[in-house]
Amino acid sequence: MLKRVLAVLAALLVPSALAAQNPKVAAPNEHASDVAKERVAAAMARRATHVRGEAVGLDNRPVTPATPAVRATRATPAVPNSDGGPATRAVPAAPATPAIPASPPNKPENPGAGHGRRP
Repeated sequence: MLKRVLAVLAALLVPSALAAQNPKVAAPNEHASDVAKERVAAAMARRATHVRGEAVGLDNRPVTPATPAVRATRATPAVPNSDGGPATRAVPAAPATPAIPASPPNKPENPGAGHGRRP
């Protein structure tokens, strides 16, 4: 009895497992209108040319160019004059400048405020 149940269960599961391996592409139905078929074809064409992970559109271009970080320079010590005259002046160190991103992030400064809905 258990063998028969397992055989029926296997016979039901094998076709469904094989069908799950090939997902159905969102193709237009033959009963759909011509406008719907054109929209689906346009969406599939755009989907085929879109590179994953790439921002598409003019709004996603950086506003300002990014500037790289600059290392700090070492200070130059004062050097005494061998003739007994005044020493050469010391040059102070220049601080490092941090890198500036290309454009500001699209996040609000205070993410807890301004959403306009109650929790």
